[in-house]
Amino acid sequence: MKNFAFALALLGALTIAACNTVSGAGDDIQSASNAVENEMD
Repeated sequence: MKNFAFALALLGALTIAACNTVSGAGDDIQSASNAVENEMD
């Protein structure tokens, strides 16, 4: 569970840092949600 929380925090930080445009933000959010979904499986 601790690793999951760390991965989620890291993805959040990367998503915020990588968002250069509004459309890019949507792609980043989708990518982060896919990564979280894969982590849960």
